[in-house]
Amino acid sequence: MKKLFRTLFAAALCCLTFKATDACTNFIITRGASSDGSVMVSYAADSHQLYGALYKTFAGRYKPGTMLPVYDWDSGRYLGEIPQAAQTYATIGNMNEHSLIIAESTYGGREELADSTGRIDYGSLIYITLQRAKTAREAIRIIVDLANTYGYASSGESFSIADQNEAWIMELIGKGCELDAEGNNTRKGIVWVARRIPDGYVSAHANQSRITTFPLDDPENCLYAPDVISFAREKGYFNGPDEEFSFCDAYAPADFGTVRGCDARVWAFFRTVADDMDQYTDYAMGYNMSNRMPLWVKPRTKVDPKTVFDAMRDHYEGTPMDMTQDIGAGGHALPYRWRPMDFEVDGVTYLNERAVATQQTGFWFVAQARPWLPDDMGILWFGVDDAATSCLTPIYCSATEVPECFREGNGTMLKYSPTSAFWLFNRVTNFAYLRYDLIAADIRKVVDEWENTRLEEVKQIDAATEGDSPKKRQKRLTRYSVDMARQLFDRWTELDRYLLVKYIDGNLKSETEPGKFLDNGNGRDIPDKIQFPGYNEKWKRAVVADHGEVLKVIQ
Repeated sequence: MKKLFRTLFAAALCCLTFKATDACTNFIITRGASSDGSVMVSYAADSHQLYGALYKTFAGRYKPGTMLPVYDWDSGRYLGEIPQAAQTYATIGNMNEHSLIIAESTYGGREELADSTGRIDYGSLIYITLQRAKTAREAIRIIVDLANTYGYASSGESFSIADQNEAWIMELIGKGCELDAEGNNTRKGIVWVARRIPDGYVSAHANQSRITTFPLDDPENCLYAPDVISFAREKGYFNGPDEEFSFCDAYAPADFGTVRGCDARVWAFFRTVADDMDQYTDYAMGYNMSNRMPLWVKPRTKVDPKTVFDAMRDHYEGTPMDMTQDIGAGGHALPYRWRPMDFEVDGVTYLNERAVATQQTGFWFVAQARPWLPDDMGILWFGVDDAATSCLTPIYCSATEVPECFREGNGTMLKYSPTSAFWLFNRVTNFAYLRYDLIAADIRKVVDEWENTRLEEVKQIDAATEGDSPKKRQKRLTRYSVDMARQLFDRWTELDRYLLVKYIDGNLKSETEPGKFLDNGNGRDIPDKIQFPGYNEKWKRAVVADHGEVLKVIQ
C-alpha cells in the first residue's frame, strides 16, 4: 500500500517511534453530493517503495480452528496469526463484492501510543475487514474488535469507510504498551472516533487527524470508544469538559508541517468543489493555525466522477503554493520537487511542497458504490503511478480476474517487467518530467479521452447486464474489466512510442495531425520543420542572473 514510516526502535520493547516519509490522500463524496447518486472514495497510495498492483482475494468458507497469518502491510514482517472467519467475501483492491470501500491515510500521532506487540497493522485492518463486512457500520465494528482483541501494530490512522448509502471518516490510535510479567500488553487496543459525513457533503483527509469535537449522544452519526476521553485525561492530553474534547488535538496535535504538508491537500480539494475556501488559505499554508477548516463542506454543485479523478491530479495550481511558478520548477514548469521534503540554505530551512498528485504514487483509485444497481456492480476506477500523468480504468467489484498488467508479482520495484502497467506508466511519466509543460499536456489529452469514453461506456455495460443472472453478470463484468485494462496497456504502449519519437533529444517534431509527423517530402522519412522550444522566460532570466557574464554573446 505505502511505506509511510521509518521505524526507530527505542530502548523499551514496547516503544516505537514513527516518522512520516510519504503520504496518502483520501476524498469522500456522499450520495447527495455526487452527480449520479453514487458514494465515492478516492485514494492515492503514495510511497517510494510501493509497487503498484491490484490485489484480489476470493470468497471462502472455513472450518472452525482455521488460522489466518497476518503480515505487516508495509514491511511484510510476520505479525502472528488470528482465527479466520467462518465466511469471507471476495475483494478486489480496496473494495469488496458488496461495494464496501475502505481507504486510509496515516497521521502518526503521539509516538508513545505505539504498540510493538500488536498483531494487526493498519493495512491488515483494511483487507481483513473488507473480507468480513458488508456495510460501513459493520466495518467500523470489525475494525474495533480486531484491534482491541489482537492489538494494534501501527500508529495513528484515518480511514474512509463507505458503502452504497453511507460514508464515514474514522480515526484511531493505539494506547501504548505496558507489559506484565508474562510479556503481555495490558494496554492492548485503540481509542477511536467515527463520524458519518452528512449526506450532500464531501470530506477529505491527508495524513493529519481531522476530527475535532464530536457529539457524545448521536449514535446514528457518531460512534466512539467508551474511553476515548478518559484515556486522554489519564495520559494528560486533555483536562477540560467532555463536550470540549477534540480527538485530533489530544492524540495528534497539528503543527506547521502537518498543516502545510497534509491539511493543505484537503484544502485543495475543498477549494476545487466548494465556494469560499480561500478564507482558509492562511490555514492551509500553516500561517494561521486557529483558522481551521471544517471536517466537511457542501459542494457548490453536484460532484461528478471525472471531477474527482482530476482533483487527484492537483498541484496547487492557481494558489500561492503552485509549484509550477517558482524557479524550482526548472525551465519546463515541473510541479514536483525531489525528496527530501525540506532543505537548508544559510541556516534557514525551507520546504518542498507536497501536493495531492505526487511522483511516488504506487497505485490510486476512485471507487464508486452505486445504490441504484446490485451491490456487486460497484466500480473501482484503478490506476498506477503519478495520478497527474496516468489514467484510471474501470474494474467492477465483482470481477473474478485481475488483468495481467496489474497483477501482483508481474514485476517488482527491483525487477522490470515489459507486461507491467506500473513500469509502463512510470516510463512514460518519467520521460514527461524532463519537459513537463509540453509532454504532460500530450499525456493529458489521452487521459481525458480514455476516461470520458469509459465513463459513458460503463452506462451501456450497466444497462446490458439488466436481466442477467448474478453469475452471468459477474462473467460479463469480469470480461469487460480485463479487456479495458488490456486496451489501456496497449494505448499507453502506443503513447510511449509516440512521445519518444516526437520529443527525442530536446526536439519537437511537427505533425500534420496527432501521430502523423511531417517529413521533408523526399520519401526517406526525414522530418521537416523541427521545432526547438527551449526554456521558459523565468528560467532563462534565472540562468542569466546566475551565469550571464560567461554566457553573454559578444557583438
